[in-house]
Amino acid sequence: FPQNPHFSPQNPLSPEQRMVLLACGPFTPSDGVAFEPLSDLLEVVARDRPDVCVLFGPFLDAKHEQVESCQLLGSFSDVFQLCLLTIIEGTRSSGCQLVLVPSLRDVSHDFVYPQPPFPLDVPKEDRARVLLVPEPCTLDID
Repeated sequence: FPQNPHFSPQNPLSPEQRMVLLACGPFTPSDGVAFEPLSDLLEVVARDRPDVCVLFGPFLDAKHEQVESCQLLGSFSDVFQLCLLTIIEGTRSSGCQLVLVPSLRDVSHDFVYPQPPFPLDVPKEDRARVLLVPEPCTLDID
């Protein structure tokens, strides 16, 4: 077989490696909406300090038992916004680029396909590192 001149393990495409962390929701256990799995994920981000962290919804799952039975302590929108702001603040110290991708099962987001990005007012200090994208989308990292 002829060798591909555009790819060779000895000639990487980038002189610097990138760590990309991907995680998919829901970020709550099935018996509550305390977001323990999300807290665990944020600890991993703080410890491993990835360059890019891509999180796919659902962030507050429409199929969750407490959501379906309306047993949340706040409105869907309030709990959802709190979840996203917790993620943004929880990844701030790592300095990673954060990409948030919606899901059709996100309880307080548009149930259409393709989905628009989340309508979130990102805190000013995080706007350069937080990217709210539509679903589907194409990401080009470096």
